[in-house]
Amino acid sequence: MGRLHCTQDPVPEAVGGDMQQLNQLSAQQFSALTEVLFHFLTEPKEVERFLAQLSEFAATNQISLGPLRSIVKSLLLVPNGALKKGLTAEQVRADFMTLGLSEEKAIYFSEKWKQNAPTLARWAVGQTLMINQLVDMEWKFGVTSGSSELEKVGSIFLQLKLVVKKGNQTENVYIEHRLQGVWTSAVVVHGLSCSEACEIFLDQGSNPYPPHW
Repeated sequence: MGRLHCTQDPVPEAVGGDMQQLNQLSAQQFSALTEVLFHFLTEPKEVERFLAQLSEFAATNQISLGPLRSIVKSLLLVPNGALKKGLTAEQVRADFMTLGLSEEKAIYFSEKWKQNAPTLARWAVGQTLMINQLVDMEWKFGVTSGSSELEKVGSIFLQLKLVVKKGNQTENVYIEHRLQGVWTSAVVVHGLSCSEACEIFLDQGSNPYPPHW
């Protein structure tokens, strides 16, 4: 198996088999399951509704609920990692294909990811700030070096360093967002207008920063 963007941890053995089960679903079935999944990702507190929708999907498509839960757990592996690391839709597609999902289904999921990216980014940042007390924050834009002669500029990214308080201790939380997540992060975390975010980007975006703090 190739390298994944969403995680560096070993992938559970069940994931490969679950991806093959997903490949056997029809386009309509996969679309319906994806809708259920994104309802949960954008409204993660609605756990009971999520489980009810899974039960309904299992009954409608004559799939045992136990195996379906395993499939959904494997399907959530990429989105969970993508939220933490601010992955692009293209990286999400690549990871699913690396795990064994068909190209057609991987493209469909990545397009849904692109459509829901602003909502997902707002939720991810909001959860971090809601659960913990924000003490300090640093941020900076950067541009990665191009990976080939055709991509001399590379991709634009935003790095956030949040210092949050957990009880009597503080902890550093590092978040990196690629191009599609940059504007949402700027507006949500700093309360900037789109024009202010653009000004900061134009002033600093041309200066490359190292990938680590």
